[in-house]
Amino acid sequence: MFTKSLFPNPFLKSKKLLTKIRCPNNNMSTTQQIGIFISLFLATASPLIATADGGRTTPLTAYDVLQAYDFPVGVLPLGVTHYEINRATGKFIVYFNGSCRLSTEGSYQLNYMSKISGYISKDKITSLSGIGVKVPYLWANIDEVTRNGDKLKFSVGIFSAEFGIKNFYKSQRCR
Repeated sequence: MFTKSLFPNPFLKSKKLLTKIRCPNNNMSTTQQIGIFISLFLATASPLIATADGGRTTPLTAYDVLQAYDFPVGVLPLGVTHYEINRATGKFIVYFNGSCRLSTEGSYQLNYMSKISGYISKDKITSLSGIGVKVPYLWANIDEVTRNGDKLKFSVGIFSAEFGIKNFYKSQRCR
């Protein structure tokens, strides 16, 4: 025994509508008509999809991506040439023309290699490679950056240092 569904099949309505469409060439099959309908739909829908993020049609910069994960842009210096990110895993690679150095609050010197990588998620960057900090007499790799409210914590192995987020509102120019 069959029961009537509470939810009508949308494909049946679509087929009925499509069979009522008259094309200039009456020799077109239903399959061809459906193909044209889908093509027209996609052609009109793709501008809507492209501008679903508030009208933005230009690609996001590495600095935009940082902000999307709740980090200030100043975590990266100026001069990113391009980047790659896997949104599903958070794996990223950022490229510069060459390595660069800059100083932070507390006279820490940072060295950014021409390629840095790691994993990013909201308020956390892990498995970081390519950014070094000068500690007395040697350079050490920063392997994690965590945001906690208005503080950023930079970790080097078991050691860490916290800085106010206001120090990272602007990206610095490399020396």
